[in-house]
Amino acid sequence: MKQRVPVSQIMSKELITLNPKQSLYEAEKLFKKNNIRHIPVVENLKLLGMLSYSDLLKISYADVDDSDEAGDASVSTVVYDMFSIPQIMTKAPLTVNTETTIKEVVEILAQQSFHSIPVVDHDEIKGIVTTTDILSYLLEQY
Repeated sequence: MKQRVPVSQIMSKELITLNPKQSLYEAEKLFKKNNIRHIPVVENLKLLGMLSYSDLLKISYADVDDSDEAGDASVSTVVYDMFSIPQIMTKAPLTVNTETTIKEVVEILAQQSFHSIPVVDHDEIKGIVTTTDILSYLLEQY
């Protein structure tokens, strides 16, 4: 296995982001449309927080299978109107920079309960690395 490979080699660079003024409805649409689980919340490329799909599930009691039954939609509608992205996002998430090694990222994720880490250089978001990115990298090594 290659040693000292920077996380910039495997991170997702084409980011889907939210700004703090967007609604939870918009966030949910982005999660579902792009089949992703983590979205950085940014303003002028500065990372403010991270929103995960599980954050939405926690507040909305939405079905994991994403069914569109009327009952599920009405629960989400009421709850989404009660909260904003800044209220439920993880504020000041742990970050790494583009030169952090994949091994260091794996060590961080192995000790934490989250599954993504924003990659930030000089206060500007550059990408996001997820457990899926790491698993894909490891598969390529075999």
